Amino acid sequence: MKIVVYIRLKDTVLDPQGKAVVGGLRDLGFTEVADVKVGKMIELYIGDVAVSAEALTGRVREMCQKLLVNTVIEDFRFEVVG
Repeated sequence: MKIVVYIRLKDTVLDPQGKAVVGGLRDLGFTEVADVKVGKMIELYIGDVAVSAEALTGRVREMCQKLLVNTVIEDFRFEVVG
C-alpha cells in the first residue's frame, strides 16, 4: 500500500525557494506567475499489516508529527493510494 504525504510551508512562513522560482520564471518570460510555494512529497510504502484504515491513518499522522514534518512551520496532508 502506498501513502503519499504532501508537505508545504505554512502561509505565514517566508518561502525563499519559492521566491527564487518566481524570479527564474519571470526571467524566462513567464510574467503571469504571481507567487510560488515549494513543498515536498514523500511516498511511504506500507507492507502487509492487519490494521484498520482508521488505525493506519493515525499511525501515518503520528509519523508526520514526530519525524516527517516540522509542524511549527509546515502543514501536511496525506492520502492512501491503493
